[in-house]
Amino acid sequence: MFPFLRLAWNVVRAKRKPPLKVTDTCVTPMRVSLLDIDIFAEMNNGRFLTLMDIGRFEFSVRTGLWAHVRENNWGFVVAGSSVRYRKRLHAFQRFEMHSRVVGFDERWFYFQQNMQRGDTWHCSALLRTAVVEQGKLVPTARVLEAMGQADADGTIPPWVQAWVDAEAQREWPEQ
Repeated sequence: MFPFLRLAWNVVRAKRKPPLKVTDTCVTPMRVSLLDIDIFAEMNNGRFLTLMDIGRFEFSVRTGLWAHVRENNWGFVVAGSSVRYRKRLHAFQRFEMHSRVVGFDERWFYFQQNMQRGDTWHCSALLRTAVVEQGKLVPTARVLEAMGQADADGTIPPWVQAWVDAEAQREWPEQ
């Protein structure tokens, strides 16, 4: 089940925090709840991705994107992800999620989201995301212009481009 109350709480907190540029890192403090854990009392792998939704949502509120999403009846979509897990997070542990756009092209925003506790990185994900309108991608230039950040540097780092290229080689299953 999606943690709607947790999302609402994070939106309220995000509105009280200083605004961010699209190139800034959004740090979201969190705690592993009983609804996040599996039978081993550690955060479920799928829950990491669900909580990353909340981190990107806070990012959208603090960068001003959320206001334009509501105004234009836009939506969000994730079109690809690659996740690496390093260390377990256990019930009730506090951690921080670091969310940032590491680059963008004409169609996609590439997010890196990391979960950290102290000096230890627990999980890192790279996601290909977009803003959509009536089922079609909104060009990133239009999104950035709406946000007043049309001059943002979206240069895609080589490691992200390598992932994009590798994903392009992957075949879809036959139907």
